[in-house]
Amino acid sequence: MATGEYVKILIVDDEVLIRQGVKHFMNWEQEGFQIVGEASNGEEALELIQRLRPHIVLTDIVMPVMDGEELTRQIKQQYPEIEIIILSSFGEFDYVRSTFQSGVADYILKPKLDIQHLLTVLKLTAERIPALAAGQSGVVQSAASGQEAKATRGGVYSPSVERLLERLMSGYEADAVTEEITALFPYALFRIAGIDTRGLPNGGAHEWSQLMESCKSLLPGAVIHELPEDGAIRACFINGDAASMERLEAAVADSLRRQSSERSQTPVAISAAFRDVRELRTCYRDSLLALLDYSFYVPDIPVLTKKEGLAVTPHTPVFHLDRFIDEFKRGRFQQAFEDLRKHVYELAESAAAEVIAFKSLLGNIVFNVTVLLGNMKYDIKELDKNKYAYFKAIEDARFAREALERLEAFIGEAEACIADKSAAHGSTNMKKLLDYIHEHYAEPLTLSDMARHFHFNPSYLSSYFSAHNSEGFVDYLHKVRIEKAEELLRQGDASIAQIGEMVGYSDHSYFTKVFKKLTGESPSRYRRQFTNEEKE
Repeated sequence: MATGEYVKILIVDDEVLIRQGVKHFMNWEQEGFQIVGEASNGEEALELIQRLRPHIVLTDIVMPVMDGEELTRQIKQQYPEIEIIILSSFGEFDYVRSTFQSGVADYILKPKLDIQHLLTVLKLTAERIPALAAGQSGVVQSAASGQEAKATRGGVYSPSVERLLERLMSGYEADAVTEEITALFPYALFRIAGIDTRGLPNGGAHEWSQLMESCKSLLPGAVIHELPEDGAIRACFINGDAASMERLEAAVADSLRRQSSERSQTPVAISAAFRDVRELRTCYRDSLLALLDYSFYVPDIPVLTKKEGLAVTPHTPVFHLDRFIDEFKRGRFQQAFEDLRKHVYELAESAAAEVIAFKSLLGNIVFNVTVLLGNMKYDIKELDKNKYAYFKAIEDARFAREALERLEAFIGEAEACIADKSAAHGSTNMKKLLDYIHEHYAEPLTLSDMARHFHFNPSYLSSYFSAHNSEGFVDYLHKVRIEKAEELLRQGDASIAQIGEMVGYSDHSYFTKVFKKLTGESPSRYRRQFTNEEKE
């Protein structure tokens, strides 16, 4: 039965289980209907309607992006001939009532959704469609006489190849391999070839058509069918003899080389061969998708049939995010970024992580760095605004090196943000540190004490102090103490030992040693000098 003879249905629901359940509720074609597409929200549905022109839209009410209420209004404005059936829950009847004002045909409560009720509603709705009633009455009649359809072709119901592949890809068990299915796929071996079209112009239409043309021209006797689109993945199902399958890889590689001047280099993955059509979903998931994931790390290998080209490590390197955050909070930015770079480049080189996990890690780093810098009072206004562009660029990256380039760009912007604050506020921060020393010099002050007070790592504070002051912490503390000691020696009558304790030195000999080192004279000689000057 040709596609044009069916009542075409589009399913719209944000719950994938509902969509899959309805699609595989029954043998729709046997009843005169065909599920021509599915969408997760109203916006996606409108795009499909323009291309597929279904007779009936079966839609949920509550969905993200565009709900069923708005979708109903849009359909009736743009495609008044399309009939709409609403799927709803008990608590959504107010929404359902509003859709009736826009002209929906009927509604079905999800909790009461059953095969006979849905089929009855669809048949009654099909009878309302003028084009079907006038020019394709056989469609409506076939919907009421499934047994006649089932009896065609020798009494064996013949599913379309598209429906069979769709069911297999959705995880539904195929019926026993009948003579009919054997006739559809006459050869002993099956393989899947595919590409990832993410980030390609026009959704990879050119690259996909080139792959399909190559397969068909290179394998003239093989049976080739396009598989249902899976996000950005486009794939075809190939049934051929041993000779065809053996030359497939080399033939496609040669074809790609000849077309290299016409197309962007897009790795093609070709799955392992299998012998049972019912293994389609398993092979698609475990072989083809695994190879396409791998191509993310090895974009220069044009045709992938197995993981090669890298020494793939069996274990994914572990990134210690807590350690990274701790280094960041302590101001050890350079070390934090060095550790991060080492990890992500090692991860990319090993090709050990799933692509989604790799991109998720990079996105999490962008998010965490932005939040951490904001919490540390850095000016992140531009960084915070740009983070969404980094998220998207990383998500859209076709290859690991592109994602890493985006991360490097973000790190560069973050480092500039850190440098700006250091330049703008370095003197202010340093003044706070120096003021604290001047206030507490008489105490047994240590670098650890001051680091604890300012919530810094001692090693970071030591480096920061040296970088922003002519003396290091210890030298500056001695300088302040000795300057105060000089003042007391000139003005007071306290003993040298008392003055040493007053400026923070409990050890008299150590005080004398430091004083002489900085002034060139002992404390007693320094005092006599000023006493003699006063007498004169």
